[in-house]
Amino acid sequence: METYQTAFAALGDPTRREIFTLLVAGPRAVGEIAAVLPVSRPAVSQHLKVLKEARLVRVEALGTRRRYSVDHAGVAAMRDYLDDVWGRALANFAAVVEES
Repeated sequence: METYQTAFAALGDPTRREIFTLLVAGPRAVGEIAAVLPVSRPAVSQHLKVLKEARLVRVEALGTRRRYSVDHAGVAAMRDYLDDVWGRALANFAAVVEES
């Protein structure tokens, strides 16, 4: 599966989207994320695992703590895909308009 497909699939879950949105604002530990969501720390960890496998988040060990942040390489793959799709859609629209 392409990187962007895995990323979009991971973001298909509302809780993962919310976690990702929190991380866009800045790096956080699992406990910090769980404190603002109605899910347990183990559930947050599972969601983070999926997001990490989709290359949407990365983890950094800081002593005994782990901080999660957005993985810009995975986000770039999604953006490249959307730019390509949008570019083709605009080109097709322009062709239809010119034919009219």
